[in-house]
Amino acid sequence: MKAFTDIEQSKKLAKILPPDSADMCYRIVAYNPNDTHVYQPYCFVRTLESDIPCWSLAELIELTDECRMEKTPLDQTGEFTYSFVDDYYNIHTYEEDNPVDACYEMIIKLHELDAL
Repeated sequence: MKAFTDIEQSKKLAKILPPDSADMCYRIVAYNPNDTHVYQPYCFVRTLESDIPCWSLAELIELTDECRMEKTPLDQTGEFTYSFVDDYYNIHTYEEDNPVDACYEMIIKLHELDAL
């Protein structure tokens, strides 16, 4: 199961959240010949200019402290979907396969309402 934001989510969140709210980062570990970078997640905060802030599920939940996570069973296989609900703003995210993705979507919605 996904434990932290992926690179695309991290880049978007880095534009709307304070960088010091991240508890992890992606760091360049290799350069490819076609000028693309290979990133790897690190469990410490950003220290290099090229680092991309990254958020763990625990940190994302901390940022959405007034929201609650809903876990819905899919079927008898033991798999679930996840969504986040904010009763104050009457927001409900779509059900996602992973709680990180659901919490990320809630942060985006709260940001759009200027409610973070």
